[in-house]
Amino acid sequence: MAPLTHVPVAPLPPQRFRELLGARYQEVADGIRRAEDVFAGRAVWHVNSTARGGGVAELLQSLLAYARGAAVDARWVVIEGSPEFFQVTKRIHNHLHGFPGDGGSLGEGEREVYEAALSANAAALADEMMPADVVFLHDPQTAGLVSAMRATGARVVWRCHVGLDLPNDLARGAWAFLRPYVEPAEAYVFSRQEFAWEGLDPERIWVVPPSIDAFSPKNQELAEPVVAAILRAAGLSTEESTAAPTFVREDGTPGRVNRRAELDEEQPLPSGARLVSQISRWDRLKDPAGVLRFFAEHTHDGDAHLLLAGPSVEAVADDPEGAEVLAEVRAQRSALASGVRERVHLAQLPMEDPEENAAIVNALQRRSDVVVQKSLAEGFGLTVAEAMWKARPVVASRIGGIRDQVVDGESGILVDDPTDLAAFAAAVQGLLEDHARARRLGEAARERIRERFLGTRHLIQYLDLLDRLVNHPARGRPRA
Repeated sequence: MAPLTHVPVAPLPPQRFRELLGARYQEVADGIRRAEDVFAGRAVWHVNSTARGGGVAELLQSLLAYARGAAVDARWVVIEGSPEFFQVTKRIHNHLHGFPGDGGSLGEGEREVYEAALSANAAALADEMMPADVVFLHDPQTAGLVSAMRATGARVVWRCHVGLDLPNDLARGAWAFLRPYVEPAEAYVFSRQEFAWEGLDPERIWVVPPSIDAFSPKNQELAEPVVAAILRAAGLSTEESTAAPTFVREDGTPGRVNRRAELDEEQPLPSGARLVSQISRWDRLKDPAGVLRFFAEHTHDGDAHLLLAGPSVEAVADDPEGAEVLAEVRAQRSALASGVRERVHLAQLPMEDPEENAAIVNALQRRSDVVVQKSLAEGFGLTVAEAMWKARPVVASRIGGIRDQVVDGESGILVDDPTDLAAFAAAVQGLLEDHARARRLGEAARERIRERFLGTRHLIQYLDLLDRLVNHPARGRPRA
């Protein structure tokens, strides 16, 4: 096993947010000036377990690009692991959400697998580290690297993107498994205050909600003819368009959608059909099976179509359950009556080019009349913020970080019980029938993301944290 993959990240200028933020951009400019002094000669490393697929990889691509544009030597490294390692870390992930996952335990055998996989990664990463550096280790897969990175003299932060508002015994068991690895870190970053673990030093806890990049291929503006052209090129629609299926890449160069999605459908999505979509990883916690059920059993609009889309299951290395979940949803769809089945579409989106994938997701969300996120557990749910930025009305579970994004009845609709299929169907049906309300919710959603969840706010919080670690390590509890 050859550990460590260095992911190239080209710098992006934070100044592109000046017009979007108006007077609020001054805080960004002040942070950039501070960064030039604080981080001269230091590298800031971000370490996770995959370069594509899932919100963390997307977040890092954008955050590190703007950090580099703000004169920070930000670097991204992906660790390697065996299938057994990723089986253990997926189990930890599920337990942190309070779910049993595959039903396995987290005992000494799992600890041996976990530590053995990380030892080579730790040695390789330590060889590249200098005492002045700062290391962000993301999620359970990297927690076992904390002590080895501290031994190099670097400042170490552990960043947890998942959590549970009300922890149960499974979550506490996962905490107990990870705590010996996590505790030596100098700071712990969580997406919500409620996710912060019991027993960790509160003086070292930071709360930093995730964010989106308004200019990325996933969120940049696309004209309606371009949306139609991208969906046609990806095989997701037969709608004609005079435009080309193009987008702007992160580095400003032109991109084009060439690859097609792998589809399960009776017929293509008809031109002009109303569309309900959920776009997420093939994960039981995202509950695509529940979305399909409420649509098939409770939605009485015979003209609406449902699209469940996610990454190609072969492309996401750190999620061994993806293929199983997709197979279950495929079987569920096949069992539907023909009149319903022809209005249900499953799509595995190509992942060979992550920016092409992002452009397809962008087009799908903009084509959707209603975007659903029926998660059973959720750390934050970047797909919600992405759909809101596109002024789409969202119907989502009232859990985790989704509650921080959506103000129920003002910028979307929240369903109290994620398992209440009838409630989800009623919310979706209501938006399909009331176009004026759907438009009002979508417009308010976009403004809420503009105010709270763009990448510049995220960048400033990280610069504050790094400044504190480097220059004021003995101060009290940092500002959240």
